Amino acid sequence: MAAAPDTTPGSQAGSQAGPLGRDTAGLSDAAAALLALEQQYSSGVYPKREVVMVAGCEARLVDADGHSYIDCMAGHGVANCGHGHPVLTAALTAQVGRLVTCPESLPNDVRAEYQRRLLEVAPGDLDRVFLCNSGTEAIEAAFKFARLATGRSGLIATMRGFHGRTFGALSATWEKKYRGPFEPLVPGFGHVPYNKLDKLDAAVGDDTAGVIVEVVQGEGGVNPGEAEFLQGAQALCRERGAMFIVDEIQTGFGRTGRLFACEHHDLSPDILALGKAIGGGLPMGATLVGPRVAHLKPGLHGSTFGGNPLACAVATAVLDVLRDERLPERAAALGARAVARLSALDLPVIREVRGLGLMLAVDLRKRVTPLLGLLMQRGVLALPAGPTVLRLLPPLTIPEADLDRALTIIEETLREWADAPDTGDDP
Repeated sequence: MAAAPDTTPGSQAGSQAGPLGRDTAGLSDAAAALLALEQQYSSGVYPKREVVMVAGCEARLVDADGHSYIDCMAGHGVANCGHGHPVLTAALTAQVGRLVTCPESLPNDVRAEYQRRLLEVAPGDLDRVFLCNSGTEAIEAAFKFARLATGRSGLIATMRGFHGRTFGALSATWEKKYRGPFEPLVPGFGHVPYNKLDKLDAAVGDDTAGVIVEVVQGEGGVNPGEAEFLQGAQALCRERGAMFIVDEIQTGFGRTGRLFACEHHDLSPDILALGKAIGGGLPMGATLVGPRVAHLKPGLHGSTFGGNPLACAVATAVLDVLRDERLPERAAALGARAVARLSALDLPVIREVRGLGLMLAVDLRKRVTPLLGLLMQRGVLALPAGPTVLRLLPPLTIPEADLDRALTIIEETLREWADAPDTGDDP
């Protein structure tokens, strides 16, 4: 794929801005028509930015009017290997002409090899794989397996945790705005404060089937877990017969500077949920289980598309790229440099800079939504993580020049925006 043109979106005076401040009247007629078409037929459950993306290369996205953006979203942490990576493209192209779908009732060579490769690099003693199509499906399987293995029903999650939007995953997700419209949810779930081991100790009882944690809370604000809490949670589960479940949907596959974030604290989960970057952009998820997870028998769970050869071929290529290009190590080095640079900003609007690897956050004293719009106008795509947190999840392949440019734009925009009135809505 040709390199994305180094142009940034502009604006014109007197036009109307959308929710993120994009100048919708500045779009070409063709782009405006595409945006209107998307809005007309979309379900309505997604907030839409006023832009139409049509191409990508490395850490750049290009819109319908030819403007180039530095992508610090990576599809919400999906594109760890960047956009249009030639190794992933070759794997996809080769497999699509060979065999696309094959149910798990029929063994498949590509699936078998991928499962072996994945378990070779997985943390702890995980030894079996359930393949599915998304992170939230991986979470649903994790909860079912925990209840099945223990004969118990209780599940404990953490405040500010996010695990997905299906009923089981949503029951573990803490944020009221996600849960409220769909209550009552699945019974048996409770929540404890993150990084408070004494509260978890009091909550884990004889009916606890499992405890689920994120090593770094992503949607909840990019909050790194403390070793004492995470290791203590694992010990409590072992002691009291519960399953220790780790959600690495956002932190897995090099994002935090290790292949899996569990490695930062020598964690050995009973159940590990994976998604997002696992398939290099293809819909895929996985639930890995260890020897303590018993009673898994044919017919207890399943997935029509899970483990399809197409996704497995690309996921195998993802493992190759992460290894050959040393992307976890690269994420660690670039992330440390980014944190140091952002931490050096002497701006009262910044409460804290935190992160691990290329999972970065700038915690602000103002609502983040207007800042996201300003950054997009200037050619940087970023994410929120709650009302006041700017989250950066660039591809691990991002060229250093692009990362430096993005940080410069963020710094300049923060300085200009710091004194503006706080008029933003929650994202």
